[in-house]
Amino acid sequence: MPGAPKTSSEKTAAWIGITLWALGCLFGLIFLSWMFLISPLMTPYAGEIIKAEIIAAMFAVPACLVYMTVPWIVDRFDPEPWWALAMAFLWGALAAAGFAGLINTIAGAIGEGVAGKGGGDFLGAVISAPLVEEGFKGMAVLGMFWFMRREFDGVVDGMIYGVFAALGFAMTENVLYYSSAIAKGSVTGAGMGEFTFQFVMRGILKPWGHPLYTAITGLGVGLARETTKGWVKWAAPIGFYFIAVSMHAMWNFTSVLSGWTGVPLFFFLLIMYFIVLICFMIMVFWLVAREGKTLRANLQDEVLMGNMTAEDLDLICSPFGRLKARMSKGAKGHKMVMVGIRLGMAKWHAARAMKGQKQTVSIQSIVPLRQELIALRQELARGY
Repeated sequence: MPGAPKTSSEKTAAWIGITLWALGCLFGLIFLSWMFLISPLMTPYAGEIIKAEIIAAMFAVPACLVYMTVPWIVDRFDPEPWWALAMAFLWGALAAAGFAGLINTIAGAIGEGVAGKGGGDFLGAVISAPLVEEGFKGMAVLGMFWFMRREFDGVVDGMIYGVFAALGFAMTENVLYYSSAIAKGSVTGAGMGEFTFQFVMRGILKPWGHPLYTAITGLGVGLARETTKGWVKWAAPIGFYFIAVSMHAMWNFTSVLSGWTGVPLFFFLLIMYFIVLICFMIMVFWLVAREGKTLRANLQDEVLMGNMTAEDLDLICSPFGRLKARMSKGAKGHKMVMVGIRLGMAKWHAARAMKGQKQTVSIQSIVPLRQELIALRQELARGY
C-alpha cells in the first residue's frame, strides 16, 4: 500500500521473497530446458520434436495473452502492479511447470514400475499432478501474501494472482501437450488430428481449468489476509487448496478413466465444469462489487470532512472510475481516483488491524494519501 515508506522488515521480507522467486524460476527453467530441449536432442526425432514445440508455442502463447486480459478487466478498483502480476505469471510458467513436470514424471514412472501403465497414469495424473501442480501454483499467491503484503489486500487480489500464475503454468503445459501431439502425428503419419483435439479441449473448451483451480486457492489465501481470526488464517488456505486439488483430481481421473474404457466420459464432466465456472465468475463479480462497497464505506467520512465531493466518491467507487476520470480529467484525474482508492484501502486495513488488535503500516499511509488527494483535487480545480 503506497503512502508510507517501507519498513526495514518489509524490505527484508521483499528481498527474501524475490530471492526465493528467482531461485524457483531458475531451477524450473533448468528442468524445462531438459524436457523441451536436451531430452529431444537425445532422440532420433529431435528435428521433428523441436519444430513441433515451436509450432505449439505459436498457438499457446497468443491464446494465453488473450486470456490474460480477462483478470485485468475484472480487477477494476485497485489493480495489482504489472511487476507483481509478471512475477506470478513467470512463477507459474517456469517454477511451477518445471518442478511439477519433474515430480509428476517421477511419480508416473514409479506407478508404472509397480502397477503397469495404468498405475503410472493413476499415480502421475490423478494423485501427483493435482497435489503438486496446485501446490506450486499456489506458492505464487502465498509468496505475495508472506513477502509483499502491501500488494495483497484481500480475496480479489488472491484470486487475481492465482489466475496469473495458473495462466503461466497452463501456457507452458499447453506447449508440451500440443508439441507432443504434433510430433506424434508427424512421426507416425497420423496427421494433425490429435493436435486439433488437444487444442480444442485445452485452448477453447477448457482454458480456464487451471486458473479456476488456483483462483480457489487464492480465494483461501485472500480470506486469510482479510480475517482477524487466527484459525481462519491457517484453515482457509489449506481448506481451499484441497478443494482445488479435489476438482483437479476429479477432472484428471475422468480423463484417465476415459483412456482406460475408451468412453469419452470427460465430456459429461465438461458440463459440470461450465456450471462451476459460471457460478465462480458470478461470485468474482460479486466480490468486485463488494470491494466497491468497502471503498465507499471507508471514504464516506472524507466527504463529510470536505476532502472530496460526493461526485468524487461516486467516481472512486465506480468499477469504471479510472477510465471515466482519464477521459474527463486526464492523467491527473486518473491519479486522483487511484489515490482515493488507496486511501480507502488503507483505512480498511487500519480498521481490520484495530479490530484484531494488531499493527499495520497502513495507518501511517492514511494522512499522506489524504494530503495527496486534497492536493490533486486543488490542482484539478485550478485547471492544472
